[in-house]
Amino acid sequence: MNLMRIDILTLFPAMFFGPLQESLLKRAQQRGLLEIYLHQLRDYAWDRHQMTDDIPYGGGEGMVMKPEPVFRAVKAILGKDEGQVILLTPQGRTFDQQMAQELAPLSRVVFICGHYGGFDERIREGLQPLEMSIGDYVLTGGELAAMVIIDAVARWVPGVLGTQESAELDSHVGGLLEGPAYTRPVTYAGMTAPEVLRSGNHAAIARWRRDQALRRTWQRRPDLLEQATLDDKDRKTLAELGD
Repeated sequence: MNLMRIDILTLFPAMFFGPLQESLLKRAQQRGLLEIYLHQLRDYAWDRHQMTDDIPYGGGEGMVMKPEPVFRAVKAILGKDEGQVILLTPQGRTFDQQMAQELAPLSRVVFICGHYGGFDERIREGLQPLEMSIGDYVLTGGELAAMVIIDAVARWVPGVLGTQESAELDSHVGGLLEGPAYTRPVTYAGMTAPEVLRSGNHAAIARWRRDQALRRTWQRRPDLLEQATLDDKDRKTLAELGD
C-alpha cells in the first residue's frame, strides 16, 4: 500500500480544516493512504514577534516572505528524509493532470504557501523547490492552490478512489475532456439516456464514450487535441465532426 505524507507550511492553517476533512480526502486519511500535516510558519520565526515577512530591499510595494522561517521549517519537517518541496507561486509551472500523476507516487511532499508580495529569492536558490501555479491569475496566498493540487494528486494515489479506472476516466486524462454521463431514470423531462449505455454491450459502450469525449473536446477545447493520443478510429471520428 502506497502512503503519501503531505506537509503544508502556511500562515493560515485554519483555511484547510474544511477541505481536508471532507469527502475523498477525509476517507483517504481514515484508510491510511494519505497523511496531511499543517504547520504554522510563525512557529519557525527567529524573533519574539514571530515575523515571517519584511519590507523589500530597494523599496517597492508589499512585503516579502523572509527566508529564515521557511528554511527552519523545511529542515524541521523533513529532517534527514527526502521529499519534494513545492513552492506555490504564480511564477511556477502550470499544474495539470500530468503533473498530478507524476506527484502521486511520491511518499513525501512539502507545500510552501506564500503570502504578501512573494518570496525572498534565497528560498528558491537554497531549497530548489518545484515551483507550481494553478493558473495565470494571482491569489491572495498559496493555500487555495495547495488544496486544488492535493485533491487532484490524491485521486491518483493507489486505493484512494477504490478503482484506478475512476481516475483514468477523468477529464484531461489522455488529453481529452470527459464525455457525458447518465443515470436513472431512463427518461426525465422528455430527455432519454442513450440506449447504447443500457445495452450491456461493453465494447459499444467504450466506443460511444470515446467518441463522445472526442466530440466534447473538439467542441470545447480543440487545443487539447494537438497533444492527445489518438488512433485511426479517433481520427476518423474527428474527421466526421469536421465535415
